[in-house]
Amino acid sequence: MKVGIVGAGFVGATAAYALLLRGRVRDIVLVDKDERRAEAEAQDIAHAAPVSHAVQVRAGGYEALAGARVVLLTAGANQQPGETRLDLLRKNAAVFRDVVPQVRTHAPDAVLVVATNPVDVMTHLTMDLAGPDARVLGSGTVLDSARFRHEVALRAGVDPQHVHAYVLGEHGDSEVLAWSGVTVAGLGVAAFMAARGLPWDDAVRADIDGSVRDAAARIIGGKRATYYGVGAALARITEAVLRDGRAVLTVSGPSGYGVSLSLPRVVGGAGIVETLTPDLTPPETAALERSAAVLREAVRGLEG
Repeated sequence: MKVGIVGAGFVGATAAYALLLRGRVRDIVLVDKDERRAEAEAQDIAHAAPVSHAVQVRAGGYEALAGARVVLLTAGANQQPGETRLDLLRKNAAVFRDVVPQVRTHAPDAVLVVATNPVDVMTHLTMDLAGPDARVLGSGTVLDSARFRHEVALRAGVDPQHVHAYVLGEHGDSEVLAWSGVTVAGLGVAAFMAARGLPWDDAVRADIDGSVRDAAARIIGGKRATYYGVGAALARITEAVLRDGRAVLTVSGPSGYGVSLSLPRVVGGAGIVETLTPDLTPPETAALERSAAVLREAVRGLEG
């Protein structure tokens, strides 16, 4: 199974490395306008294959994407000091107007997975650029949901794989932590914490909320970029598509809110197989509406 990655920066290269370590693919192709960077990253990652899994990793042009089942779109710029969100959006939209048609020409049957920020608006744009028959989804809040699960698991004292918790809406400031649906080992989180005699109150929830929302800023402040978490998230999404895994992931895609945003979705061989409607409280529903409004305004800014 072949996977293409357009954009050989930190996120794209880390996603390739995560895919190699998971061993679920046979062929990974890195494409980047900086051909030397793509070649160097491909060689470095390929050198891990003899001590992990037999995966071929190489660099190439868009033509090398032929036959790819999934193409990850990680190309684009990071937000610079003094640059507005709209500035970043317009810059990356220009990149995608060049990239997406070339990907579609050489890998017309691939599921396109968007990771470039602002990811929800870029997913919305990619669907427009790729055409009505394209299968497109964004990485959305898969990473945010993983951070949410991690923080709950720390306080519950359990493996985070036994925690189910979803972040909905925008991958950004207006994201919604769906507290009403959090479970640990099949129990509502409040019941689980009470059963173990662990604290669970507004202060604990506020601490978790802040940790999830501020995670990227803290990491960027310490090391200038985030890439391990999102690289692993992209590998997980890719694996769900390649294996028709029917994983429930909060990827970004079309919604009833008039814009792409994250909801729990069944992800399989066709990309988004089904969108699930979570049972939210009235405050959570209102927060999700506000998040959608933020994204609709961003789309209008791009079109204006």
